[in-house]
Amino acid sequence: MDIFIEKLQKNDAVNLLQFELENRIFFEEMVPTRGDDYYTPEIFNERLAALLDEQIQGVSQFYLIKDRNQKVLGRINLVDFDEYQKVCHLGYRIGQEHTRKGIASKALALLLESLIDTTIRVIKAKTTTNNIASQKVLEKNGFEKVDTSDEQIEINKQKVNFIFYKWTKNF
Repeated sequence: MDIFIEKLQKNDAVNLLQFELENRIFFEEMVPTRGDDYYTPEIFNERLAALLDEQIQGVSQFYLIKDRNQKVLGRINLVDFDEYQKVCHLGYRIGQEHTRKGIASKALALLLESLIDTTIRVIKAKTTTNNIASQKVLEKNGFEKVDTSDEQIEINKQKVNFIFYKWTKNF
């Protein structure tokens, strides 16, 4: 499947909210819930505006993963830029109907390619011990496992630990 990543824009609000609503139950199996308020249009638009402000300020970059028909397949983000240490944090989510198609791996590869001319040197990521697919995506794209938390958290009535990864720019 041909995909591309595109920076988040205000006019993505309707499609992005629809994507989040369609995949809410699926996402909450792997990550903590964002709460019911998040999915109301008013609150969603406020949060979207805050993300866009972060993007304008240069402290984060938010992308939508889309197919050639402009359908939102997922999200991929770089957040919490630290200009001094040249580090940021990665997050992504792929819609349920688009999993197991290599989309997350392709999107992450596209994102990493886009960093050639940036000052970012290190990207940190974390996933949970039950999210094997995410572990594979990170490792396939050159992320190295650096630690596993001792503390367990409960997600969807399952106890899991966080696994921490790091990618270092080689170009």
